[in-house]
Amino acid sequence: MPRNDLAAGSAICFSNRPGFLGALGRFCQRSYAADYVALICLIVGWIWIQLFVNPFHRMFYLDNKSIQYPFAEVERVPVLWSIIYAGVIPFLILCTWAAMFRPGSHKVHVTILGFFVALMLTSFLTDVIKNAVGRPRPDLISRCNPRKGTAEDALVAWTVCTQTNIHVLQEGWRSFPSGHSSFSFSGLGYLSYFFSGQMHVFRPRTDLGRCLLALCPFLLALMIAISRLDDYRHDVYDVTCGSILGLIVAYFSYRRYYPPLRSPTCDIPYDKSDKTPDGFAKLPDDEEQQVQRQGESSHSWDEEAYQLGGSTTAQ
Repeated sequence: MPRNDLAAGSAICFSNRPGFLGALGRFCQRSYAADYVALICLIVGWIWIQLFVNPFHRMFYLDNKSIQYPFAEVERVPVLWSIIYAGVIPFLILCTWAAMFRPGSHKVHVTILGFFVALMLTSFLTDVIKNAVGRPRPDLISRCNPRKGTAEDALVAWTVCTQTNIHVLQEGWRSFPSGHSSFSFSGLGYLSYFFSGQMHVFRPRTDLGRCLLALCPFLLALMIAISRLDDYRHDVYDVTCGSILGLIVAYFSYRRYYPPLRSPTCDIPYDKSDKTPDGFAKLPDDEEQQVQRQGESSHSWDEEAYQLGGSTTAQ
């Protein structure tokens, strides 16, 4: 039996049980409770990382030119504005879309749920990778303020730093991947995927105006990512990897609730009551269906031949 069939069978058996376990199984099958539980876990994990986890401090050379850029006191896109650009504004756009077109409660529900899942999953993965890698930022020396007399041509640890602002110092080892880039491409990328699906951008002979409208969120996310290069907070490698991470998570979250963008029904989300949603369950392929048809036709032919022979013998 295929793996998907085994999983579906086990879920059905679990929901058919009497008592609390059966009720819980039926509730999870008919609702998005498991998604909300996972989303809450992501939020709690992200908050825990922000409060209690310090990054790995890689050793560095004071004469390393790639980390000698100045520390920008004023950022072009601060953290708060990146949240507004990639989180608040797309959310308000989705709410405006829901109020204007009234697509139905289920469609609005899964669209906004997928949006928040994309944002939180991206933020959680980005911070986990940042703290595990511990890559120095291009402005690390300016943040560190190393003690006078420290050897410039020898590997030194973070203990040579005299920076009194702990947050500024710890952020110096959170360069990879770019959080602004991953977050912006996650929120705005999800919005772009959503626009593409609702307007059927990949339908043959779609007008250029729809395509440009669907690409607008991508352009804004790209400008936010480039601002991190201008502020010397990250290099090209950090920004590129962060952007790719945000795009992948956004597409993953969008596809959990919507069909592929090339599907004729790409603007209609999956129905939770669907037993075999497209892409999540194995359906018999053409060969299996052909074998089944041949077996059924040969079986019916044998029965007819038997009845014909019996009637001839009786005569």
